Order: sequence, then structure tokens, then C-alpha cells
Amino acid sequence: MVFDPSAIVARLPHLPGVYRMLGGAGEVLYVGKARDLKKRVSSYFQKAGGLSPRIERMVAQVAAIETTVTRSESEALLLENNLIKSLAPRYNILFRDDKSYPYLLLTGHAFPRLAFYRGALDRRHRAFGPFPNAGAVRESIQLLQKVFRLRTCEDTVFANRSRPCLLHQIRRCTAPCVGLVSPEAYADDVRSAELFLRGKDDEVVDALASRMQAASARLDYEEAAVLRDRIGALRRVRERQFVDGESGTDADVIAAAVHEGIVCVNLTMVRGGRHLGDRNYFPRNAEAAEPAQVLEAFVSQHYADHDLPPLLVIGGLAAADELAAMLAERAGHAVAIVERPIGERRVWLEMAGRNAELGAAREAGLVANQESRLKALQEALGLAEAVHRIECFDVSHTLGEATVASCVVYEDGALRKGEYRRFNITGAAAGDDYAAMREVLTRRFRRVAEGEGARPDLVLIDGGKGQLGIASEVMQECGLGDLALVGYPLIGHLVVHRGGHGLHTALAERLLADTEAWELVELGTDVADVAMAGTRSTVLAS
Repeated sequence: MVFDPSAIVARLPHLPGVYRMLGGAGEVLYVGKARDLKKRVSSYFQKAGGLSPRIERMVAQVAAIETTVTRSESEALLLENNLIKSLAPRYNILFRDDKSYPYLLLTGHAFPRLAFYRGALDRRHRAFGPFPNAGAVRESIQLLQKVFRLRTCEDTVFANRSRPCLLHQIRRCTAPCVGLVSPEAYADDVRSAELFLRGKDDEVVDALASRMQAASARLDYEEAAVLRDRIGALRRVRERQFVDGESGTDADVIAAAVHEGIVCVNLTMVRGGRHLGDRNYFPRNAEAAEPAQVLEAFVSQHYADHDLPPLLVIGGLAAADELAAMLAERAGHAVAIVERPIGERRVWLEMAGRNAELGAAREAGLVANQESRLKALQEALGLAEAVHRIECFDVSHTLGEATVASCVVYEDGALRKGEYRRFNITGAAAGDDYAAMREVLTRRFRRVAEGEGARPDLVLIDGGKGQLGIASEVMQECGLGDLALVGYPLIGHLVVHRGGHGLHTALAERLLADTEAWELVELGTDVADVAMAGTRSTVLAS
């Protein structure tokens, strides 16, 4: 039966909310937000030509529509992001939920400490950032040590020092731990560091210049020389990191690029007028999407979880005003989206665009390399179908007790850490690796046979002929006897079992001789060993 949306659209209100497009089996195809649900949903079913090919394919599969009315546009933005994360719809552009950004921290102690920090912020301390990566934070800490000579040691070390450490000797700390600097002078250095981090570098340079002149006037030329060097270091940093004419500005610069089907979004961070660095993001389900759609998806998903600066510089974003209003309502402060920047902002957007292009090209090269390995693996094993998903299993125990198993997943050219699994083995006798392997494989592939999990194209077993025989029996019992199995008993040795037809010595020899295919097998087993080591640590700790 052909789906008729007219009755559903007629009942929709002119209110903000979230809509879900459902397929014939009830699966969620797409999740979207709207300022006006009636107008937005009806736009999908008007005359052809206004939709991208990707969305046209989605609309052709729609069998039902569900909507949720929200109190505000910002609430719709938040609900949309939560649904995309939990449902992972096929036609939504998906950005990986990354860990929180790191910050540079000035603690609230009598002698504040410079520290790297990631997590919930504490009002007792002053946090600066966020920074795009840990390296940018550590580079800033090194700079502040060199110019302002603030301490970085832990409180326990600070409280128990009896003499200055090496950092004082190389002029990276004023040694407040042993009283070589007064609280007032140290507080001045902390204030200068804070001004610098807030982009007020001119004030810092003027203050240091005044101190240098005062030291020179009292004939303390050694102190004057130290201050001169600090001023020089600050000026060099300003030339390298500060955005001309943007002192004190907090902004994110965002650009997208596509290379051979790989989409890359580059996020460049400017805080206090300083260029803190950038980070590349590679979304899923974005192969046929327009750059404007990718940018909108990134902004909607990214800033649902991260701090939003007052300025976003983005090129080619559709419906920027509507999106800015939603973001501002959620953030609680005004947000400006600049689509056609001029001057220095245009230069930074062009730089972000080049970085996105380079990131997409580099990722495309990596994907091509992984595809080459998968092709080599398919040919070495003589498989009729291409290899897209590989699962690797390993069993371990501690002195015969606390037996555990791990499963790592390699799919479409990348390790899928979100699908790694750990199994506590309860039904096998202590030290019985065969029984443990039977239990973990039965638990995993019974679900596959019932249609609850993804079916792999290849299974790697960290074990020899015995474990491989157990694996073959389990696959036959689960109705998956055609799965290819590879055992890895020793470095440089393989046993292969394919399609229920017994061991294949010739295939094992061919696989060992193929460097690209062999590297992929080693990757899976090495990662399984690492996962197993983490599991053993957890079990021992408990």
C-alpha cells in the first residue's frame, strides 16, 4: 500500500517539535527538528525537485510519521540530538559522540597551580578553553611556565618540598613551595597569566615592561633581563597564535570538505583571540549529503554536548538565522553565525576549509588502504563475498580462575570500539579453554541466529585446531556453518576453516604469504589481546 502523508500533515500543528520518519518494518529512517512541524514535514512531500537524491530515497521508503511537540525550539534541538544518538537512523548524518574537551585550569589555592583538566568544571578553580586536544593544552602550559613561571606540581609534592626542583633551575617556576617568591609577586604572575589567557596580551606586555624598567632603575639588571626575555617570548607567541584584530574574541570556525566520498568537518577554536588548534570529524551516513546538510548536522549535534562560543564562522550553512536562534535559546546567550566573513575571519575560514580538504584526502587514503587489505584477505581465503565485518575472540584466565572472554569488531575499514564485548565465563571448569570458547561463541552467535545481532563475514579465533573445531561445531549448531573461521595459535601460524568443509592448509599458507591480508589478521588478534589485558585488570581489581 502506498503511503499517503496528507492525512498526517493535515493534523500537524504550527508548533516546534521533532519528527521521525519510519520505514515499513517500523524502523526509524530519519529524525529531524522543526520550528513549525506542519511546514517542515509537508515540505518533504511537495513537488519533486526540491529534495536531494539522498532525502528522495528516504522519502520513498517512508511508511509512517511520528511527531513530538516541544515547548521551544531549543528543546526540539536537544530532543533531536538525543534521538539521533540513541536510534542512529540510517539517513541521519551521524557524528561520533566524542569525549569531553580538555581545559587548562588555574586552581584556587593560595599559590595557584597550572593543570590539565577534563570533566565537570568546579567554580573554585578558573578554567580556560575548551581546547581541541590534549596537545594544545600542554603546549599552553609549557608557554605559561616559560613566561609566567607558575607551578605545575601536585599539591602533595608542593606541600613536602624542602628545596627547589629542576623546574626552578631551568627558569620554569619561581619555587613558591620553598618561599623563593612572595605571595604578592606570585599573585601578580597569576593575574598576568589570566589576562593572557583571556586575550588581553597588550596589558600583560605593558605590565611586564613597567616591571622591567623598574628593575633597571634600581640596577637589578639580572631581573630586567629575565623580564625582557619574557616579553620577547610573549610577542613571539602573539605573532604565531593570535588573530589580528580579534583580541579577546571567542569563536569557532567550521568548514566541510569532500574527497572521494569521504566527508570531513574541520573545527578550529579561537579563544581570547588565540588560535588554540583544530580537530577533524568524519561523520557516518554522509556520503551523498550536501555540505550545508553536513554543517547543520554537526552544529546541531556538537553543541548539544559542548560549550557554545558567542561567534560561529561557517561557510555555506542553510537556515543560519533559524539555527542561531535555537542555539542561543539553549545556550542562554546571544549567538552570531557569520556565513560570509571578511578580513581575518575569511582567512581563518579558508584555512579551516583547507584543513578539511587535507583531512578528507588523508582519510580517503586510509580507507583505500583498508579496502585493499580486505580485498587481499578475501582473495587469500577464496571467499565469494567481500569481507566487511570481522569479529575476533580471545579467552583468558588468571591462574585457572576468573575466566573471561573478549570480542573485538572490525567493520568497514575501522575498529568499532562501541561494539567490543566482554563475557564472564561461568559454565566452564577452571582452565578449560575449549569449554570457555564454546560458551562465548554460543552466547554470541545464538543471538545472531535469532536475528538480534550483526552477522560477521569472518571470525578470528585466538587458538589452534582444538578451539577452531569447537568454533565450527558451534556455528553448525547455530545454523551458521558457512561462516569462514581462522585460528591463530602461534605467531606465524594459521589454521583456516571455511564453510564447514574442514581445515584448509593451502589457504592458511596463502594467507601467510599475503602481507596485506596477514597484517589485518594480526591487527584483530593484537587488539583482542589488548582488550583481554584490560579485562584481566578489571577482574583482578574487583
